[in-house]
Amino acid sequence: MPKTYRVGIIGHTGRGDYGHAVDVAFKKVPACEVVAVADAHETGRAAAQKRTGAKTAYASYRDMLAKEKLDIVAVCPRHIDQHAEMLLAAAEHACHVYMEKPFARTPKECDAVLAALDMRHLKLGIAHISQYSPVLATVLKVVADGTIGDVLEIRGRGKEDARGGGEDLWVLGSHVFGLMRSFAGGSATSCFATVTQNGKPVVKADVKDGPEGIGPLAGDHVQATYSFPKGVTGYFASKKGAAGKPTRFAVQVFGSKGVIEMESGYGVKADLLRDSSWSPGRSGAKWEPITSAGIGKPEPRTDGNYEGGHVAAITDLIEAIEKDRDTKCSARDAAAIVEMIAAVFESHRVSRPVELPLKSRANPLTLLT
Repeated sequence: MPKTYRVGIIGHTGRGDYGHAVDVAFKKVPACEVVAVADAHETGRAAAQKRTGAKTAYASYRDMLAKEKLDIVAVCPRHIDQHAEMLLAAAEHACHVYMEKPFARTPKECDAVLAALDMRHLKLGIAHISQYSPVLATVLKVVADGTIGDVLEIRGRGKEDARGGGEDLWVLGSHVFGLMRSFAGGSATSCFATVTQNGKPVVKADVKDGPEGIGPLAGDHVQATYSFPKGVTGYFASKKGAAGKPTRFAVQVFGSKGVIEMESGYGVKADLLRDSSWSPGRSGAKWEPITSAGIGKPEPRTDGNYEGGHVAAITDLIEAIEKDRDTKCSARDAAAIVEMIAAVFESHRVSRPVELPLKSRANPLTLLT
């Protein structure tokens, strides 16, 4: 008989809630049974229990972990100042994890969580839902087939709305970096960045506590350059109030023979430009859609939304558990994304390129003098 996984949901109404509906996604996975929820907020706890169909509800997630024999824990709150403690508690009780992004606040927190998961051979999946997209799998094959030639540059921007700059780097840049690492084929080896506030370099006085539990944060404009193996260069930037319509929140992969653009999201189509000049206005080349079915083909799938992304990620987590392999966006992948974010502030702090992994494991903004 196929195994049924006992799932416990951790939320926190008013402090990150349940992320982008991470909790209800488990109801769509036949191999999962939501047996308990935990939420310190009484009204929110009752609503979550009703929403998920959980048999039991707890005010304390630690009580839930101690009393329920769980296989998988969902760490749902968006506020990331809670993530490390929740992850360490789940690991202590030998639970695999699916969680809302970002992973944790600092490389130091990431190190502690990775050690705890490794010690118990536990798997983790994270809601960078683009990483599970069947469209991404097709696009990576298009790149590997040489359709755009040698990959030269990868460019990404955030949404650049009111969160533009440091907050955008954390909240939406994390999605961009996940895609950037996929196209580059590995982790960044160095970063050179500048962070400014009102056009001036960020200093200690500019550092404030960021929203959503991010911790020390600064900057309304970030510009970063990354080096990757095989000579690939990555760029990320975000400026407050500079949003495009339609959005520039996407990743562009520039090759010697053409360009691919892919927006963040599960099941979101990509586009291909077979143009070595990268200038369709001069070349007359036309953009071609890429779907999960291939170049220029209609999308046959209908699960392209947040819920579909979560379901795909949870299904991948279960397969990773059963086959003892990494998930498509593992704890190490998530930690590498946090490292890329931290590297922006560290490079700004020391006014030079920094190597990755970073030597300092703290939030660089706490070290500004």
